[in-house]
Amino acid sequence: MISFDEELAKYGPSLEISQAEEAVLSREIIDVADIIEKILQDKKEL
Repeated sequence: MISFDEELAKYGPSLEISQAEEAVLSREIIDVADIIEKILQDKKEL
C-alpha cells in the first residue's frame, strides 16, 4: 500500500515558483485603473 505521507515528504517546493513569486511581488504592477487615473490627472493639469 502507498503511504501518501511518505511520498509527499519526498517532494519540496519548486524553486521556480518561489522565484516567480518574488519577481511578481517585487514589481510595481500598473493596471488599467492606474492608467485611467494618470490620464485624468494629466487632463486636469491642462
